[in-house]
Amino acid sequence: MDFTALREDFPLIAGRPDLVYLDSAATSQKPQRVLEALDRYYKELNANVHRGAYRLSVAATEAYEEARRRMARFLNAEEKEIVFVRNTTEALNLVAYAWGLRNLKEGDEVLVTEMEHHAGLVPWHLVAGLKGARIKAIPLTEEGRLDLSALDTLLTERVKVVSVVHMSNVLGTINPVAEIARKAKEVGALVVVDGAQSAPHLPVDVKALGADFFALSGHKMLGPTGAGVLFGRYEVLEGMMPFLGGGEMIREVHVDRSTYAPPPQRFEAGTPPIAEAIALGEAASYLMEVGMERVFAHDRALLEYAIDRLAEVPDLKVYGPRGEDRGGVIPFTLGRLHPHDLATFLDLEGIAVRAGHHCAQPLHRKLGLAATARASFYLYNTLEEVDRFVEALLRIHTRYRAWL
Repeated sequence: MDFTALREDFPLIAGRPDLVYLDSAATSQKPQRVLEALDRYYKELNANVHRGAYRLSVAATEAYEEARRRMARFLNAEEKEIVFVRNTTEALNLVAYAWGLRNLKEGDEVLVTEMEHHAGLVPWHLVAGLKGARIKAIPLTEEGRLDLSALDTLLTERVKVVSVVHMSNVLGTINPVAEIARKAKEVGALVVVDGAQSAPHLPVDVKALGADFFALSGHKMLGPTGAGVLFGRYEVLEGMMPFLGGGEMIREVHVDRSTYAPPPQRFEAGTPPIAEAIALGEAASYLMEVGMERVFAHDRALLEYAIDRLAEVPDLKVYGPRGEDRGGVIPFTLGRLHPHDLATFLDLEGIAVRAGHHCAQPLHRKLGLAATARASFYLYNTLEEVDRFVEALLRIHTRYRAWL
């Protein structure tokens, strides 16, 4: 697979040779065919779905449901287990409120990890606060991996939910979700997986993972903003009440009561993100055609090359584990230079990286840091761009050595 040639599929990348875009963990660039799918809906299919008997509405509905079928293939799930949402955050809130609010009780525990994105923490804080449940966390090792030896103590019958990030958006750590899920099921706990970073970069099989829920954001996997997916094991979805109420998600409505449609429609109240879901389906097809094994191998090659080259930069520190259980994300600091200043200086060199706590304050607190700069790779990045990134850091080090 010639990944350099793939760059021509991405208008922003192909049209900006001056830019080295290393912020795909925040949002990815979009290939032309995804942009065309978005445009085509509004030009050729613009009608509401599931509600019209006329041909245009039927065609729009078919395109929307085809996107659901594509996402099911992408995750190795059933169509009826794919719920369209706006993003990972909405998906995780859906689980916390539609399942957690009705099933957790005082004294129950929700087990998370110290490397969770805030979207994997705050919804559980809100629901646990209402129900009197407690939040506990699997700790990290010095290398930036989960300390699984703590599971024997933490996983008791009080734990009703294990909510774990598949791949850390800061450290790049790929967690052994299948192993964690197996142990969680032994105590009867529900397994919720934040797949925002893993779904774009790794082959994902939700059945093999043992996930009851798996959440992803379309905009991180070459799709548009405003469309994401919650996979839910159908037996669990079927027993849940709705998250939002309104049109589309009902079976019958009376003045004083309602009954609800079966999943996934039960969780898709109102007009869904039709165009965005269709374009997300196109993004999934693009990735499946490239091959997720190839995408991951490319990320890994960039990661290993970058870590080796970054060792050439004095006063630079890279965080996260070394090994096969890490994706293409590199958090780093440069001496005493604030990460925000570092990101600004890199921007002046044409290098786009993220700076801040990356919605992971507990993790940064564990590292003893307020913030990091973060470079993240995807299938349109190249080894030459890694060289440009490292050379820019070397120039910055020379220029601002007195500040370090």
